[in-house]
Order: sequence, then structure tokens, then C-alpha cells
Amino acid sequence: MVLPSPASLAAPRPALTASAVIPVWIALSSAVIIYNNYLYNSRAFRFPVFTVTWHLAFAALGTRILQRTTRLLDAANDVHLDSALFLTRILPIGVLFSGSLVLSNTAYLYLSVSYIQMLKAFVPVAILLISWAARIQEPNRKLLLIVLMISSGVALASHGELHFHLGGFLVQAAAVVFEASRLVLIQIILHNLKMDPLVSLHYYAPVCAVINLCILPFTEGLAPFRALSTLGPFILISNALVAFLLNVAAVFLVGVGSGLILTLAGVFKDILLITGSVVLFGSAITPLQVFGYSIALGGLVLFKTTGGK
Repeated sequence: MVLPSPASLAAPRPALTASAVIPVWIALSSAVIIYNNYLYNSRAFRFPVFTVTWHLAFAALGTRILQRTTRLLDAANDVHLDSALFLTRILPIGVLFSGSLVLSNTAYLYLSVSYIQMLKAFVPVAILLISWAARIQEPNRKLLLIVLMISSGVALASHGELHFHLGGFLVQAAAVVFEASRLVLIQIILHNLKMDPLVSLHYYAPVCAVINLCILPFTEGLAPFRALSTLGPFILISNALVAFLLNVAAVFLVGVGSGLILTLAGVFKDILLITGSVVLFGSAITPLQVFGYSIALGGLVLFKTTGGK
């Protein structure tokens, strides 16, 4: 599960070094994706809507326990939530966040981990296109270069994919649109709210869990509940716990390094995930995909280091 990206991040409380936090974040981020892929494919528990709903319910409970037992969610006291704020700011972003999570997890039923990571590089392009369409940002030569680099890189990676699945590609493309729309909307309507990743999760997790519960009967029905016995409580709880710990790690991550360091950490994580997908799941990647993804990563680093401007 990917945590909500806040508009403005409150400074993290604990003072830890980047060398201590970044490896933990990379390990947890990779573990969530690999663990979910293991559930969906190796264990044949092919119920992404239920899995995401379970993660969100676990996160909603976990953040409330942390709020009462630690100071990690003290910033939640600065957010005064009323019905107007909920309906105009929390709910719209929650709907997009829920759609992004469900669609991105569904893609793992059809595509390899390595190819999905390559497709995720297209998110900055979607952000720019939506921002331009909404007239909240003006295009310039630098941004057009970024769009060209990432688009051509992803196109080459897709052309080189040995096990291309059109349905899976369209699902992941929709997930990218939902995620990019969510991030743009956050910049528009949450610019004056200071919410770190854990506080964001505290508010969005229950909203998204309820949304997913409403669509669960129409998508997966009772089938995931009948299949729970094939997993057992240890896998079910540990899977949700790893996803929740990733969000806790993100609180510490946002204050330990510069934007360039965090961007490079994200690139290194993606490379590790692709390598892990090849080693653990036997995913096949071609030289054309490596070349295309390298171009896309260059555009991604350029986008992050320039602040998307």
C-alpha cells in the first residue's frame, strides 16, 4: 500500500540519519510489493480489493493505537476536521487514493513486478499533463523534455515486454491516472494543511476502507473470506503489518535527506525491485526494457530534482 503524499510535510520528530532510515524504507517498500505479489500469484489469493481493504483497516487501527501510545501523531491535533473539510478535501482525495490502490494491486494479477515498476515511472508525466489541462501549471521546454524522456522510455520498455497483457496494462495505466490526479488534487486543496504521511494515513485509511468495503461485494464478493483459510493468520497479519510499518518509516524518511537523496533512494529501490522480481519470480526482462527504463529513470530524476517546474 502506498501512503498518501501530503501537500506539506510536518518535520519528523525523531532525529535519525539518512544512512539508518533509507535502507529500512527501501527494504519495507520492496517487501510490501514482493509480499503482495507472493499472495496474488504464488499463493493464488487473487483478491486485491480485499487485500487493500484489509491493509487500510489495519492501518486505521494502527494509527489510532500509535496516537494514544506515542507522539508520532501529535500533528493530528493541528488538523481540525469538520463535515465541510471532510466532504470537500478528505473524501475526494480518499476516492482517488482508493482507486489508485485497488487498480495498482489488481495489475499484479496480470503483469510482472518488474514491468509494473517501469510503468510507474509514467506518473510524473501524468501529473504534468493533468496540471497543464487544469491550467495550474504552464508547460516549458524543460518539462516537455521530461515528458518526452519518460514517455519514450516507458514506450520502449513496453515494446520490449515479453509477456505483455493488454488488460493488465490498461489497469496499471488507470492506476497511474488515479494516482496522478490524487497528487495534483492534494496540491490544490490541501496546500494549507500540514500532514505528514502517518497523519495523512490516519485520516484517509478509514475513508478508503469504507469505500472499498462498499465495492467489495460487487467485485470479489465472499470469495476472499472463503479463501482466508489458505493463508492463515500469520500471513494475513504480517502482510498488513509490513505495509503499515512502511508508512511509519515514511514519517522518518521525509526529514533525513535532500530531495536528490530521496529521489536516488527511490530509483535504487525500483532497481532492486526489478532485480528481485527476476531472481524471486523468474520475471524476464530484455535489453530493450533496460535501455528504455534507463531513459525513463533519467527523466524521473530530472523531474524530481527540478521540482516539476
